[in-house]
Amino acid sequence: MSVPFEIKARKDSSRKGTLTTSHGPVETPVFMPVGTQATVKGMSQDILEELGVQILLGNTYHLLLRPGIEQVRNLGGLHGFMSWPRAILTDSGGFQVFSLSELRKLTEEGVTFRSHLDGSSHFLSPETAIAAQIGLGADIIMAFDECTEYPADAGRVRASMDLTLRWAGRSKKYFEEHKDEVPWASPEQSADSRRQVLFGIVQGGMDLELRRESAERTIEIGFDGYAIGGLSVGESRALTREVVEATLEYLPQDKPRYLMGVGTPEEIAEYAKLGVDMMDCVLPTRAARHGLLFTSEGKISIKQVRYASDQGPLDPNCNCRVCTRYSRAYLRHLYASSEVLAQVLNTIHNLSFYLDTMQRVRHSI
Repeated sequence: MSVPFEIKARKDSSRKGTLTTSHGPVETPVFMPVGTQATVKGMSQDILEELGVQILLGNTYHLLLRPGIEQVRNLGGLHGFMSWPRAILTDSGGFQVFSLSELRKLTEEGVTFRSHLDGSSHFLSPETAIAAQIGLGADIIMAFDECTEYPADAGRVRASMDLTLRWAGRSKKYFEEHKDEVPWASPEQSADSRRQVLFGIVQGGMDLELRRESAERTIEIGFDGYAIGGLSVGESRALTREVVEATLEYLPQDKPRYLMGVGTPEEIAEYAKLGVDMMDCVLPTRAARHGLLFTSEGKISIKQVRYASDQGPLDPNCNCRVCTRYSRAYLRHLYASSEVLAQVLNTIHNLSFYLDTMQRVRHSI
């Protein structure tokens, strides 16, 4: 059963729509905060709800290692475990395994890797990655893929893309055989209320012809939505945009389109205008922890001494709970004092700025 996705308005290449999940509707284009370990760092779930977060992203690799898939499944899946009533998307773990190049062994069957926590050995394959995501109970789950490093020669990119396509077929097969095992499903529920859906991932490095081939062959396998993966791995922003724009031409108009792990506020607005429906990025939370804040007047490094006596709001054009209450001087003091509250308030503002950016894009369509 395909995920219901209704496009309600168009403006040039951009689209405004509604993605209906088992845990509520998601208005697109949407920015998804990253909740790597079943938490958006520094944020409680009630604040995320207050900010208007519609969907969170969870990380299969990290949750597999701690607390473990069965633990989460037994506690009601991610929704029950983290007390989050809205939609969740989980990645397959492929990108994290890619980032552990020194700790992994790649074969046709899958990837054997050592935990960065304790060195213990683990194995991820298309089948085990999908089984893990079914156990986590996310509304949207991802096929297991291999992310190609950059730069890479043509033969390496081709081999990686072909492997991802073979893994995509295996991911789809396992999902179709086991999709009714989602932890929040029960026989009393209708099929619509226990729908978990699977997205495929387009790879192909920076080769536009391979991106076209990957898109066409992934669509042939048949998924509920399509993601553009393998970007933000060291290439220039201009090249990222070129690959995104070229790949979008080959993705179905009637399915959600997800650009993985990319974006400053300006970039996510631009990608939405190109026709991307879903985006995620660790930047707003990571930058917040380092005192880098996004405002309508540009980026601010709140650690700088120039803000020590600044009584003005962080962003005079922002209505988040931080900007309407606290001064730049106070935020600078918290950061300089290494207070935990600095990370909390900075994250609230940065997430609010990203979410407001996407809301403005939706309103403009």
